Amino acid sequence: MTEMLQIITPVDGSVYAERPAANWDQIDAVLAKADAAQKSWKKTPLAERQALMTKALEAFLAKKDEIAEELSWQIGRPASQSPGEMGGFEERARYMIEIAPKALADVDPGQKDGFNRFIRREPLGVVAIIAPWNFPYMTAVNGVFPALLAGNAVVLKHSQQTLLCAERFADAFKEAGLPEGVFQYVHTDHANAERLMGDARVDFVNFTGSVRGGHAVQQAVSGKFIGTGLELGGKDPAYVRADANLDHAIESLVDGAFFNSGQSCCGIERIYVHEDVYEQFVEGYAALTRQYKLGNPMEDGVNLGPVVRTAAAEFIRGQVADAVKAGAKALIDPADFAANKEGTPYLAPQVVVDVDHSMRVMTEESFGPVVGIMKVSSDEEAIKLMNDSEYGLTASIWTTDEEAALRLGDDVETGTLFMNRCDYLDPALAWTGVKNSGRGCTLSSVGFEALTRPKSFHLRTKI
Repeated sequence: MTEMLQIITPVDGSVYAERPAANWDQIDAVLAKADAAQKSWKKTPLAERQALMTKALEAFLAKKDEIAEELSWQIGRPASQSPGEMGGFEERARYMIEIAPKALADVDPGQKDGFNRFIRREPLGVVAIIAPWNFPYMTAVNGVFPALLAGNAVVLKHSQQTLLCAERFADAFKEAGLPEGVFQYVHTDHANAERLMGDARVDFVNFTGSVRGGHAVQQAVSGKFIGTGLELGGKDPAYVRADANLDHAIESLVDGAFFNSGQSCCGIERIYVHEDVYEQFVEGYAALTRQYKLGNPMEDGVNLGPVVRTAAAEFIRGQVADAVKAGAKALIDPADFAANKEGTPYLAPQVVVDVDHSMRVMTEESFGPVVGIMKVSSDEEAIKLMNDSEYGLTASIWTTDEEAALRLGDDVETGTLFMNRCDYLDPALAWTGVKNSGRGCTLSSVGFEALTRPKSFHLRTKI
């Protein structure tokens, strides 16, 4: 009997959509088709690949309103916020299309008399992309578009929570006229996904998910000498210096912590504030948090939807309860949010103070609408605490002193260092992490490097 994969919407707990899980025979056929199609695709001139990618992007954007609404139903994000993911998708796709010729150009090591020498960037072959549910389009596009532009074939597996997103990619590429087999998707279970990654026809795996999932990817490909790109989450910190513009910092950091119900790999999860401005910052932060409206994400005015599932909400409630038991103080009364209800994914935002690093809420990834705020007395103390984490995806420093941000930023163990902003990916910059936030890189010209292999040409022209 065929296993059915269901999307249980957190909006009301109903089955929003379901699809049959592909068995191995079906996946085997997908890989065979991808392997064959890639051999022709890599010979397609880059300008033609760019044109097809642009057509696919335009086909996708033509349906962006319905795609955004569909996305809100799948993950519970407020309908007013999902169009933002369409914008981020477009920004990244257009940028990678634009820079492809330069990023993929031959590397000239310099002239040498009697020789023609250069390094060519060859596509790897078949790239498997395992995409998450929380930003399913913006995370997937980081790999899908540059992989195809580089001449690879792509097999995409989306999270069970966002199965329809993979189909939207396929629809856009089909409408654009992408050759059959160059882009495909599979809906399948974890066991078959691991078998897919370990198959000899897969030449690279791009994965976004949990640390445990990252280890599973490594194990799945351990029988081959291939690369993996792993983005595995974070416990992203912010440091508010005494000279910060507090109004800007408060507004930005509240949004950075609670956008998408805090379900962002680079969302703000812990904040360190200099003692000179601590009380003022905390008062303003809590006041702005209390203005959020939690409720059905499809209703007007709601800017905080449910988390993805009830278990996630209960996990976060447990973190807060443990912190309070250990002496912390929760500043937000959940009763002020009528939609908050235990036993459901509807969870009020929470701000916790009087915290320290013995508490799970300050060290364990929350992935929800909760943030801990801790007082510090110096830059040195703040940097020490920021680095006291198994993660290192992004970090932000809030100050009016750019030189101080650069100086302190050199000491922060992170993939991206922000000043006066957070929770954003600039496609011109490398998206990467350190420690348990993973390895590898997407976006920017550097992102193409993982999706190609160098091939050296050493031609002696004078004999």
